[in-house]
Amino acid sequence: MFKKLLFLVGIVGAAAVVARKVKASNDERALWHEATTAPDLR
Repeated sequence: MFKKLLFLVGIVGAAAVVARKVKASNDERALWHEATTAPDLR
């Protein structure tokens, strides 16, 4: 029982780390896109 709970906590922790890295990557990509595109001066 305890091993299953520990395994589940490990899986959830790993998923949280992956989700955080994906979000950081997307945020950085959006920032670079904003910084490198020409401003819309209409």
